[in-house]
Parts: sequence; structure tokens; C-alpha cells
Amino acid sequence: MASLEELRKIRLGKLELLKKAGIDPYPAKVPRTFCLEDARKNFEEYEKSAKPVSLCGRIMAIRGQGAILFLVLDDGKSTFQAVVKVDTLDKKLFDLLIEAVDIGDIISVTGTLFTTKRGEQSILVTSWTIAAKSLLPLPEKWHGLTDPDEKFRKRYLDFIMDTEVREIFKKKAKFWDVTRQFMKDEGFLEVETPTLETTTGGAEATPFKTHHNDYDIDVYLRISVGELWQKRLMAGGFPKTYEIGRVYRNEGSSPEHMQEFTNLEFYWSYADYNDGMELVVKMYRKLAQEVFGTTKFTYKEFSFDLADEWKKIDYAEEILKQTSIDIHSATDAMIKDKLQELKVSYDGTNRERLIDTLWKTCRKNIAGPAFLINHPTLVAPLAKSVAGNTGIVQMFQPIIGGSEIGRGYSELNDPIDQRKRFEEQNKLLEGGDTEAMMPDWEFVEMLEHGMPPTCGYGFGERLFAVLINKPLREVTMFPLMKGK
Repeated sequence: MASLEELRKIRLGKLELLKKAGIDPYPAKVPRTFCLEDARKNFEEYEKSAKPVSLCGRIMAIRGQGAILFLVLDDGKSTFQAVVKVDTLDKKLFDLLIEAVDIGDIISVTGTLFTTKRGEQSILVTSWTIAAKSLLPLPEKWHGLTDPDEKFRKRYLDFIMDTEVREIFKKKAKFWDVTRQFMKDEGFLEVETPTLETTTGGAEATPFKTHHNDYDIDVYLRISVGELWQKRLMAGGFPKTYEIGRVYRNEGSSPEHMQEFTNLEFYWSYADYNDGMELVVKMYRKLAQEVFGTTKFTYKEFSFDLADEWKKIDYAEEILKQTSIDIHSATDAMIKDKLQELKVSYDGTNRERLIDTLWKTCRKNIAGPAFLINHPTLVAPLAKSVAGNTGIVQMFQPIIGGSEIGRGYSELNDPIDQRKRFEEQNKLLEGGDTEAMMPDWEFVEMLEHGMPPTCGYGFGERLFAVLINKPLREVTMFPLMKGK
């Protein structure tokens, strides 16, 4: 078998053949009447009229020999068969196609549409030209890219060879289209907030840090979709806002975690977390039906139906039920012992991280759909406390397929309470907890001017990954790769 470099050298020779024939192997434009999908839609009309048309696509297969060739073209929207006969094409062009064209080349063919004896919609080629000569071959047809690293590093080849992968991203685009339309239909205003911040508010995560040369200050890539900015909009008189944007977290990777991903966050004044739960159920069911055509899904070993009743699960009660640990009374040492017993590794030693790790272990056993509620105040520094109980907050998280698929609060709008919680988070930062929330004292000042009662909620493309039953990396078009 020839090496890749030897194959490239052969194709360079074919490139020269095209040039000698007066054909530009990389033209700026080639004849094209419509895409291949439209060729199929308009087929009967053009077959009857015998009007010439021009079609373009990448050659995915070549078969036949002698006086007739069959080419399979693919333009990303559909495929189409081109039939090349020596008696309907200039002999020089026919010979040049045989000598200089390969699978993987992108070409334009002109001719009339007809149906073969086998009933295949086809174009009978009367002329052709190259649109882009490929110098490297496509992966082997039946296996495609088998190395996972190569699949992500050369994603374009994965898209060429595997139409199902392309369909994932078409569906993902629809997922966000439906989300955006849902928010608009519910009366939310789309906004844009900063992606560079001097403090990373709105989540507990390790940020990416960079330097702003003009201001000579360190700044951070945001870890939420403008939570503290959108709350400023609530104070400023915007009643309903949302943003869909990229988020960056300098953390580890897993099937459900990436360092860069897309999130939606909305904020809704004069609403609380009960209102938020109702809206989220409505949104998730809408996404399921419009994007996937069903409310029933399988993810990993779980099966669930979003049309079912969404049960409410108490945070502490569920941990007690699964582990026999009462997080309100257990010591840190008791929680560590339980984590070791469960063979669960954990980072950090502060109580917030220990409790959160214990919960995440329990979460993996819940199929859902359900809402997790009554979180300890310690794990939700931006949520309003439950009336009469300062130890728990008005927070909710959808649990689907053993995963947390979003997070929402009745937002804390008490500036005195917020200052106190920021001070607690600052102590965690000073103690070495890189995921603790950075205090934003200007945000506290905003609260002192008054922010109406507000429900805030955010979810990301993890929901899409769960519904399509794929790891997050596989539904990321170009995941970050280490350099070779």
C-alpha cells in the first residue's frame, strides 16, 4: 500500500494534468444551478423539460469503467448520482476525468436530469470542471476515522465520512433555535453581557485568566452567562432577559464537562423558583418534542420521559436516604469517611466541597425527571433563603439521567445577606478553594439600590448531550485538542 506522501505525489501529478488542460484546479466560482437537495425536489420538472443544470459536490465514490462512469456527489445536504458517458461528453474531457479526478475531489457537472433503468435520479453529464482538487485521500470508506484523537483533530474528515455526525450538529443548531424562539415567545429580551470580567460572578468554578494590555489589569473569561450583569438589568427596569453564549471554566474534562461550552441564562423579575420550575418543564418538553419528536429518552443506563410528573427531591433527605449521612449534623470527618467508604475521590477539604461531592455521588442514581430543592445555603451563595429557614435556599436543579441539567434560584436581593455570603466565599478563596465565588462588591452596591424579586435560571448544551445520549465532547464541533 502506498504511503500518504506517495499518494499526495500522485495527486500533485494529476493537478498538473488539469493545469495543462487549461483547467484552474481551485477556481473562485463554478457553475451551480442549485444544491443537490433542491435537485431532488425539482427533479420531475427538470427531467421533463430537459433543461441543462449544473450540480456540485464532493466525489464520494467512482464506479464503472470503459465507456461509462458513475460518480456519487455529496454537498453536505444530499447526495446525487452523476453518469458520465464517453458518447455524451467530449472525449478529451472524458479521458481527463479518468486520468486526473479522484474520490475526494469537489467538482461541478453540467447536464440533464434523467432516471436510470434502476430508478436512480441522476444527471447525464455533458461537461464538467473541477471546483477543488484534493491532494490527500479520504479515510477508508467502510471504517472512516477510527482513532478518537484523529476524529476530533480532523473533524472535517469525520463530517465528510459520517453523515450521522453532521446530523448531530444540524439538530444541535435547531436545539438552540427552538430555545431562542421559546424565550422570545415567553416575552424575554435577548441581551449581550461581557465575556471579560474583573471578577467572575454567577458560578463556582476556576476561571481562565488573561491580561488587558490597554487598562493594564488582569481579567477573566466569564464562568456564567452574565448572571450578575443580567441582575443589574433587573434593577435597571428590564423585566425579562436572557442570553445564549459561550462560557469558560478552567476545570477538568469528563463526558459531561468541557472547558468551553454554550449556556443559556434567563432572569425574570417578580417571579420565584416555583415559577421558574414551571417554565423549565414547559421549555424542556418543547425542546424534546420539536427537536427530537419525543419526550422519551435513554441516557447511559437510564430511561426517562419528560412528559412524566417532575418529582421534587429534598437535597439533605436524598443524601440521608442513600448514604445515612445527615449533612446538617455530620462532621467533616464523618463525610470524608463516607466518601472513602464509597471510594469517591474529592478535591479540597472545606465543608462545601465535601457536601457537594457527596451529593454528586447520590445524583448518579436518579433517573428523573425531577427537581432537586432545599440546597444548603453554603452551596448556593446567590440564592434566597427559604422563609423561616436560613440554612436552606430557594434553589432548583433538574435531574435527568443521573445528571444535573440546569440550575435556578429565587435570586438573593438582600444586600446585607449578599455581602455576608460574599465574605464567606472570600474566606474560601483565601483558603485555597479556586472554585469559590469571587466577591463583586459593586454588585452588592447595586442591590442596595434595590432589585425586584427575581427568578434566574441557566442550562447548557449538556441537556442536548443527554437527550441525544452522547458525551459532551462528541456534540462539540471542534473540541480543544493538545498540540501534537
